[in-house]
Amino acid sequence: MSAQPARAYLGIGEVLARLQDEFPDVSLSKIRFLESEGLIEPARSPSGYRRFDEADVERLRYILTAQRDQYLPLRVIKERLLPPEADAQDRETARPPEQGPMTRRQLLAAAEIDDGQLAELETFGLIRRAARVYDPDALEVACAAAALGRYGVQPRHLRTVRAAVEREMSFIEQVVAPTLRQRNPGAREHAGRTAREIAALTMRLHGALIEAALAEAGFPGNGLGQPGAGYGNPAGGARA
Repeated sequence: MSAQPARAYLGIGEVLARLQDEFPDVSLSKIRFLESEGLIEPARSPSGYRRFDEADVERLRYILTAQRDQYLPLRVIKERLLPPEADAQDRETARPPEQGPMTRRQLLAAAEIDDGQLAELETFGLIRRAARVYDPDALEVACAAAALGRYGVQPRHLRTVRAAVEREMSFIEQVVAPTLRQRNPGAREHAGRTAREIAALTMRLHGALIEAALAEAGFPGNGLGQPGAGYGNPAGGARA
């Protein structure tokens, strides 16, 4: 009976070398932190060294991609991660529930930012609190701002984005104003649907104009990627 070949394992340094080209910010301490948070579970040698297999590397790649491209906090990523043998029912159960209003502490934990960062976002009007709680949009803003921070973009730099949103909102309100002035019971609901459809179309236009500007500036690439995925559906791209 022939002996089976030994399973190929990678050390933590080899894993780092494999991932660094795709994720320049990854580090040994980052990989150890993800392990301490229970997102990865590499095997251990008898002497205690970590042993990563290909499944571990792909799991790390998924985690790092979700953080970079989707701005997901680790809590959400962990909820979405399941072992390969999980069946369809398990995967359905593991989907995170719809996020409702959050306290300040919950928002800080979910977005993985500190109190000072949140205070800056509030100072520059990027996040607003209502009745001592934050709505789900605040979490999306906080996660996106935290991701931009890795490129040196600070909340004060995002005031122009906020100002652009306010101008677009003023434009949308002008378009739907005649509908709102109607006296029938369904006028407000119809105006709301129209406003969201216009918003989705302006987002699509914005994405196309940014893409054209990037190309004109000579920046290579094949599209804006995950953050702009909703631009292709003008009627359904806005939040319901």
